[in-house]
Amino acid sequence: MPKSPAAHSLPCRTDVLISGAGPTGLVLAASLRRLGVDHVLIDRDAGIQPGSKAAAVQPRTLEYLDRIGVGAALVERGKKGRGFCLRDRDRTLLRACYDRLDTPHPYMLLASQQTTEEVLARRLVELGGAVHREHRLLGFIADFPGVTATVAGPDGAVHALTARYLVGCDGIYSTVRTAAGVAFPGDSPEQLFALADVRLAPGRQTTTSDDAAFYLSEAGLLLMSPLSDGLHRLVAPVAAGTSAPGADDVERLLATRGPAGKRQRVLEIVAASTYRAQERVAEQFRAGPVFLAGDAAHTHSPAGAQGMNTGMQDAGNLAWKLHAVLSGAAPETLLDSYHRERQPVAAQLVALTSQFARIATLADPAASRRRNALLAAAAATPGITDWLAATLAQLDIAYTDEPDLGHPRPGTRVSPLAVPPDGLRWTLALPGEPRRGITASRRGELAVRYIRNLPTTLLVRPDGHLAASGVPGDPATVAERLGQYLPR
Repeated sequence: MPKSPAAHSLPCRTDVLISGAGPTGLVLAASLRRLGVDHVLIDRDAGIQPGSKAAAVQPRTLEYLDRIGVGAALVERGKKGRGFCLRDRDRTLLRACYDRLDTPHPYMLLASQQTTEEVLARRLVELGGAVHREHRLLGFIADFPGVTATVAGPDGAVHALTARYLVGCDGIYSTVRTAAGVAFPGDSPEQLFALADVRLAPGRQTTTSDDAAFYLSEAGLLLMSPLSDGLHRLVAPVAAGTSAPGADDVERLLATRGPAGKRQRVLEIVAASTYRAQERVAEQFRAGPVFLAGDAAHTHSPAGAQGMNTGMQDAGNLAWKLHAVLSGAAPETLLDSYHRERQPVAAQLVALTSQFARIATLADPAASRRRNALLAAAAATPGITDWLAATLAQLDIAYTDEPDLGHPRPGTRVSPLAVPPDGLRWTLALPGEPRRGITASRRGELAVRYIRNLPTTLLVRPDGHLAASGVPGDPATVAERLGQYLPR
């Protein structure tokens, strides 16, 4: 991987200071870089950490990553899974298949968080950006209209950096959130999880397909995801006090909870750890010039491969709004819509994953059998598996309370198959024969698409959600009036 440009010296001033270079911070930095927004990205670690928890990238996230020019590179590094499968040993209870989803990416990309971060970091360097490694945010003070942050460098020297906005992408124990005084209510379940990335001996496959599989046996839950390079990711609830799993521990989990039959042999443990999942959502995603994103704003159980994806979509929602305000194209109040749009998404996510985790980790054998019977019955109910696939793929996320009456609703996702995007530009879709055209205005660039059989004009935001329908068909007029179509 190419090295970042020299990033040892911090500037004294920037428009956006990002604390934390995990997937969320990297997506935000790459987006801002593509939009031409001056920013600084710092991270306390010396490099990308191995063995991190997330192992899947959902279709909705891939759609956004396409907009910043990183989707194809990540797909090349990952493994395409058809969806999720719930199993009781060798018996399939329910399968949520992504094949029929309305997206350019009708699959779940199975890739470790480490791989995702590596691809994002490479893209950031390609765009001319950098990560200031081994730089730790100590705190910040209000300095109208922004903040002045205190940052410790790798040599221990302390720097002062003034930023118009500060974004905390610094994880569950966020320094930014704590210093901003934002409450982080929720629960801390006692359940301990073991995680291992392993290489198995050739022979009988541990799964019958490329699905990420939840094994819901009477012995307990085991989550298995095939990764690239012949690796498998395993996650399982374990007893309190359990240490990071070794080869014998993984083989025992496979034998008692995974596919029945031949015992699996572990050739290599690439990474192993234990962790406790918390279920929390920040009360505010914005506190004046300070924003929270990713695990700093919400954290939950690992069920469903949702967390990392939600964080990266936080970044996509925030990036274009910061650009619009900093460039003078939108008023400061636009930034309030970040909390209004993303906090309910996080709250619903925590509720969904919490409920699933409690069902999946039932300890009573009789209750486990009843659960499995109900899941099998649900799978036979028309529409259930399609709904579940769209939900897990995060394609149903919408920023609207309007009922679906069959007409375009502002805030809903617009499929890239219907209206192809053009990077992080606004897109005006017009009825007519397809041809290409881009018109520039003082509010930035507006991509124009002509779509066959389109019933009405559509204006699509840079993050892929509908801004308005039935807008004027003249691109110059729309470009001049973009402010009218901002989320209110």
